Amino acid sequence: MVNLAENIALVRERMAAAAHRSGRRPEEITLVAVTKTIPPERIQEAVSLGLKNLGENRVQELLAKQPYITGVNWHLIGHLQRNKARQVWDKVCLIHSVDSLELARELDRRATAAGRRVNILLEVNVAGEESKFGLAPEAVIPFVREITGFTGLRLLGLMTVAPLVKDAEEVRPVFRRLAELRREVEALHLPGVDMRYLSMGMTNDFEVAIEEGANLVRIGTAIFGTRG
Repeated sequence: MVNLAENIALVRERMAAAAHRSGRRPEEITLVAVTKTIPPERIQEAVSLGLKNLGENRVQELLAKQPYITGVNWHLIGHLQRNKARQVWDKVCLIHSVDSLELARELDRRATAAGRRVNILLEVNVAGEESKFGLAPEAVIPFVREITGFTGLRLLGLMTVAPLVKDAEEVRPVFRRLAELRREVEALHLPGVDMRYLSMGMTNDFEVAIEEGANLVRIGTAIFGTRG
C-alpha cells in the first residue's frame, strides 16, 4: 500500500528545494493533487494529511467525487468540451484548460447569466504536440485580447502540459516559454487580466517547472502511486 504521508512529505520537500533554487519561498507554490481514478476514501485520507487543492481531468469523475470530499478547492485540469461547461463552471475554483473561443463564450454566457465570474487559465500547447490540446503560443495574445471584454470570465494565467520525457531537462524550454508568454501578456496591461498563475509541472518534471516559474503544480503519481 502506498504511504500517502511519506509521499506527500517527499513531494513537498522536493517542491521546497526547487523553490529555493529559483529564489522563491515554498509557500508561493500550490500543490494540486491529481485524483484521477483515485477512490474517495483515499482522497479523503490525503485531505486529512493537509492537501487542500484537488485536480480532476474528467467532469463526470469530478462531479461523482465532490459530494464525498469537503473543505477542499476543486480544479478542473483536463480538456473541457463546450457541451459540458454547463455541468462544471460553478463547481470548481479554477478551470485550467480553456483552449477555444467557443468554450470561453459558453463559460462567459453561463457565468454572466448567474451574475458571477468563472476563474480560468488558458491552456497553451507550447511544444506543438498534435496529441495535446491547447492554443498555439502565437495565438495567446490575440485570444486574450478577444476575451478581455467577457464580463463572466476572470483570466488568471496560463497552463501547459509538457511532453513526457525521461530527462526533465529536455522540457525546460517549454516551461520557460510559458513563463515568457505570461510576461508578454502582463506587459499589455489589459483590464481585468491577472496573470497570477503558471500551472505547469507534473510528477515527472515539476521541479524543473518550479525552477522556471510554476506556482501551480499538478501531481498525481508521486502522491498516490502508479494508477492501475
